[in-house]
Amino acid sequence: MRQPMFLVALVASIATTAWAQLDSSAIRAFNPASQDSLLPSGAFSPANPLMAAPENCPPCFNCLLPAFPCSHFSTCNQYDGRCSCPPGFGGDNCSVPVCGALSDGKDRPQRNEDETCKCKDGWSGINCNVCESDNVCDSLVPSGKNGTCYKGGLTVYENFQQCDVTNRKIMDTLGPDQPPAITFSCNQQNKTCDFQFWVAEVESFFCHLDTCSFGQDVKFDQTLTNYRCENIRCSCVPDRMLCGRDGSINIDDFLEEEIRGPANFVCKDDKSCVFEEPAMNELIMQFFGDPAIYLNCHSGECLHYTQVPGFARPPRPDYTLAIVFSIVGVFTFLIGLGIGIWYLARKPRSMGRGIIALSDDETSKLMAEHIPAALMFKEMSYSVGGKEVLRQISGLVKPGQIMAIMGASGAGKSSLLDILARRHKSGSVSGNIYVNGRIVSHQEYKRVVGYVDQEDTLMSTLTVYETILYSALLRLPRDMSFEAKHFRVMETMSELGILGIKDMRIGASGQRSISGGEKRRVSIACELVTSPSILFLDEPTSGLDSYNAFNVVECLVTLARTYNRTVVCTIHQPRSNIFALFDQLILLAKGHLVYSGETRSLNGHLRSLGHPCPEGYNMADYMLDLTMYNTKSAKSTPNRTNAGSINDDQDSRAGYGLASPSHSLERRTSLANDTLQWERELASREHDTPRLNGGQGANGHRPVGFAVDTTIGIDPASSGATSDSGTQQELEETNAHLQALVEGFRQSRILLDVEQQIDFAVDGNRMDETGQHSGSVHSNSSGNGNNRAISTYRRASWWSQFKILADRTLKNIYRDPMLMWSHYAMSVVLGLLCGALFYRVTNDIPGFQNRMGVFFFMCALFGFSCLSILPSFAHERILFVRERANGYYSPFTYFLSKVLFDIVPLRVVPPMLMGLIIYTMVGLVEGWTEFGKFFLVLVLFNLTASGVCLMIGIIFEEVGVANLMSSLVMLFSMLFGGLLLNKESIPENLSWLQKLSFFNFAFEALLVNEITFLQLIQKEFGLEIDVPGAVILSIFGFNSGAYWKDVQNLAIMAAVFFSVAFLWLQWRVNERR
Repeated sequence: MRQPMFLVALVASIATTAWAQLDSSAIRAFNPASQDSLLPSGAFSPANPLMAAPENCPPCFNCLLPAFPCSHFSTCNQYDGRCSCPPGFGGDNCSVPVCGALSDGKDRPQRNEDETCKCKDGWSGINCNVCESDNVCDSLVPSGKNGTCYKGGLTVYENFQQCDVTNRKIMDTLGPDQPPAITFSCNQQNKTCDFQFWVAEVESFFCHLDTCSFGQDVKFDQTLTNYRCENIRCSCVPDRMLCGRDGSINIDDFLEEEIRGPANFVCKDDKSCVFEEPAMNELIMQFFGDPAIYLNCHSGECLHYTQVPGFARPPRPDYTLAIVFSIVGVFTFLIGLGIGIWYLARKPRSMGRGIIALSDDETSKLMAEHIPAALMFKEMSYSVGGKEVLRQISGLVKPGQIMAIMGASGAGKSSLLDILARRHKSGSVSGNIYVNGRIVSHQEYKRVVGYVDQEDTLMSTLTVYETILYSALLRLPRDMSFEAKHFRVMETMSELGILGIKDMRIGASGQRSISGGEKRRVSIACELVTSPSILFLDEPTSGLDSYNAFNVVECLVTLARTYNRTVVCTIHQPRSNIFALFDQLILLAKGHLVYSGETRSLNGHLRSLGHPCPEGYNMADYMLDLTMYNTKSAKSTPNRTNAGSINDDQDSRAGYGLASPSHSLERRTSLANDTLQWERELASREHDTPRLNGGQGANGHRPVGFAVDTTIGIDPASSGATSDSGTQQELEETNAHLQALVEGFRQSRILLDVEQQIDFAVDGNRMDETGQHSGSVHSNSSGNGNNRAISTYRRASWWSQFKILADRTLKNIYRDPMLMWSHYAMSVVLGLLCGALFYRVTNDIPGFQNRMGVFFFMCALFGFSCLSILPSFAHERILFVRERANGYYSPFTYFLSKVLFDIVPLRVVPPMLMGLIIYTMVGLVEGWTEFGKFFLVLVLFNLTASGVCLMIGIIFEEVGVANLMSSLVMLFSMLFGGLLLNKESIPENLSWLQKLSFFNFAFEALLVNEITFLQLIQKEFGLEIDVPGAVILSIFGFNSGAYWKDVQNLAIMAAVFFSVAFLWLQWRVNERR
C-alpha cells in the first residue's frame, strides 16, 4: 500500500507531466511542422481548413477531430461533429453547466463562469436537473398531462439526484466557503450512470459508470435503494480543485488509473446515501478516515403517474355482493308482489257487512231533502245537417210516474231521450225543457238526473258489488255513512235480482263472466243506486228475457212510487204486462209526434181515429204496426178517420186485450192516488181554458174529424195546437196514413191538455218567483211543494273521488296483472342480459362505447314500452266518457288517479328494477349521489315517454293511429338522441330539433353523470394515458355541465305532455251524440 506522502508526490509529478504533454500536444496539433503531430497525414494538406485558417481565426469545433474531445464521456455525432451532451451540460464540448429547467431541452441557457444557476420554479440542483413539483413534469411525459415528480430514488427511466457530501473531514478540509457536492444521474435503458463532483458548485471531476443495475430492498423498517455499476471511468476537469488548480492537489492520474469499479450507491428512506468504490474508499480512508463518501441526496424524475414504482391502478370494487343483493332484492320484491296479488285475488271479494240495521235517519237520507221533479218539454225539435230528426215534440211526466218513449227503429226515440237528458248532441236543438215549471241550469240538471246508456260499459276486473258500490260512493251524499251506502247497494241488487252474483267479476268478452242480461242490470243498478230525481234509460230491457225485462221495469215503477222519482225510458217492443206498467207514453214515427199523454188514454185516442186495438192484441205491438202502416198495401188504408170519444180507464184497459197482473193493477191504482192532487189542480185549470173549436164531446174530449188525403192542409193557428214550423212541402212528403195519425193527435184534446199543463206549471212557477202566487198548487200527496227550486246534495269531494278512483285503478291492475308482470319480467330479464353483455365495463375508450350502448338501449327499451299505455286508455275511454257524462267524478281526479296509480306502477317500478340490476352488474360509476342521479334520469325519461304516449292516446281515438304517431315520435326523438347522429354535424338551421328530443336530454344526462369525472385509459406510447371523460363527451358534442339542465328539461317536457293530455281530456274527450 502506498504511503500518503508518496501519493502526494506522485500525484504532483503526474500532474506536471500531464500538463506539459497536453500543452505540447496542443502545440503540435496546430503546428504542421511538428513531427509529433496527432493529426492524420491528410491534415497537413493545404486544403485542410485547420491548416489554412489564419492565426486570429481559430477553427470551428468538430469533435471528429482529436483536438476537440467531448467532455463527460459524451458521444460525438458522426454526422455533424457535435457532442451529444448529457442532461445538465452544454457548450461545444459539453463542459459547461446549463440552467433553466430540464424541460427546456436544448433551449437551456449556459451558466456563465463564476456564476451559479438560477433555476426555474419547480426545479433545483446545481444544473437544474432535479424536479421539485408535479406540475413541471407535464411537458416531459408523452401525454402532456398527469406528470409526476418521482422522488423515491429508484431509476425508472432517467433519474437525477443532487447530493451534499457529509464527510466531516472533507468538509473541514475544503472549508465552509467551498462545500462539496455531487450530482448523480442514471439511465435505465442504457444501464449507465454519471457522477460529477463539485466544489462550491464548480465541477472538479466526473465519472461514467456502466453495466449498472438498479433495485430496491424493502425491509421491515426501511427501504434501501441500490445502484450497482460494474465499471467506472473518471476524469478531472483541468485546473479545478483536486485537479491541478494552484494550491490544490491533482488526482487526475489516480482517477484514470486506479478507479475501475465496481461502484455501489445506496440510499435509505431518510435520504442518507453512501457511494462506494474500492480504490476511492481506500483513498478516502487514508486521507479522511471515512470508509466511503457519505451523502445527503434528494432525487427527482419526471414520470407519468402510472410509471411511478409501486403504482397500481386501484382495483375495481368487487361488486359481487352488490350484484347478489340486487338480484335477490329484485326477485324478493317480485315474489312478494306475486304473493300479494295472489292473496288479494283469492280473498273474498264481498265487502258486505252482513245484515245492517240502519237508523230511521239513515234510511230516510235520500228523501230528507228531495224535491219531486216533474219533467216537462215543449216543442222540442232536433236537426242534423239540415235533416230534421225530431219535430215539435211535447210531453210531461210527473213525480212518481214512468214515461215510455216508443216507436219503430229510426223513429227518434234515443235522440229524444238524449235531448231530454241534456246529453251533448252534435246537431241543432230547439224547444224548452222544464223541471217543476222552470228552466234549470245544466249543472243543476245534471246533478238530479241519472242516465243508463243502451250499451253496457263496465270495468271487467271489478265485481258486481264493487261496480255498484263505486257508483254509490262517488254519487250519493257525502254525509251519508258507508253503511247506508252499502245498504243501498245491497237493496238495489236485490231489487234487480243480481244479489246472487254480487261477488262475480263483470268479465270481458271472450272470458267466462256474467251474462249479457246481468251486465245490463248492473248498468241499471249503477244509476238506480243513487235514486235520482229523474232517471233516463235507453232501452233498459235490451238483452233481457221477458221475465227479467218485466222485473226491471217493475223495479223502475217501484223506484218512481217509493221515492217519488220521475222515470223516462225508451223501449222498442215491450210485452203487454210491461206496457201496462207505464204511466205516460210518447209515440214517435219518423220524428213526428203520434201520441203524448197518459198510457190509459191511448186506446180511446186510437178509437177516436178509427183504429181501435183489436181484442187479444198487444197494444204495444199494434201501436208499432199502426205507425208502420205505410209499409202495408194501400187497399187497407182507411179513407177517413172518424171522430170519437176517448174512453176512461176501463176502455183503455179492455183495449189491451190482455189483463195485467193484479199486483200491477194495485201499483197503478197507488200511482193514480199519488198524482190525485196534480189531477185536481189541472182539472180546475181546464174549466178556465177555452176549448178548441168551441165545444167538446159528452165525455169531456173534443171531437176530431178530418179527411185523409195525400196532403193535409191545416191552419196551425186555428187548430189550437202548437204552431207548426214545418212547411207544406214537408207534410206532403209524409205518408198519408202517418199524416193522419200525426194530424189526428195535433187536433186532439190530449195534446191540448198536455200543453195547458205545461203552461200552467210554468206560469205558476213564475208567479211564485215574483211573490204573486198564493197557495201551493203543485203540492203532491206528501205535501211537499214541487214548485220549489231543486235541492241537490253534495257528492263526494275531490279528495274522496281521488281515493275511490285510486282504489278502483289498483284493483284493475292487480286483478289483471298480465301487463304489469310483462313489464316487470321484461325489465328483469333484459337487465340480466345487459348485465351479462356489459359485465364490469372497463374504464377505457371501448368501455365508453359500451356505456353509450347500454344507456341508449335502456332509453329505447323504456321509450317503446310506454306504447302499452295506448290500448289501456283506449279501453277506458268510453267508460270515462259515460261516467263523466253521468257526473261520477271530475276529469281531474280521474286523470290524477290514472297517472299516479296506473303510470307509476308500470312506468316507475320497471326502470328501477332494471337499473338496479344493470348498475351493479355493469359496474357503473361509484357513489350514492351518482346512483340516485342515474335513477332520477331513468324515471323522468320514462314519465316523459309515458306522458307523450298518454297525450297521443287521448288526442287520437283510434288505437292504430295513436300507435303509429307514438312510434314516429319515439323514432324522431331517438334520431336526435346523440348516438345515431353527432350533434356537431347537424346543420345549424336544424339544430333546434335537438331541443324537441327527450332522448337527447336523457341520454346526455346519463352520460354526463357517468363519464364527467371518470378517467378513461388510452394506451399510447407504451403508456396508459388518462383521458378525462369530459374531453370524450365534448368530442361527441355533449356538455359535461348539462346534467341538471337536462333533468330540468325532462321534467318540463313531462309536465307539458301531461298538462296537454289533461286539457284535451277536460275539453275534448266528452260525450257527443
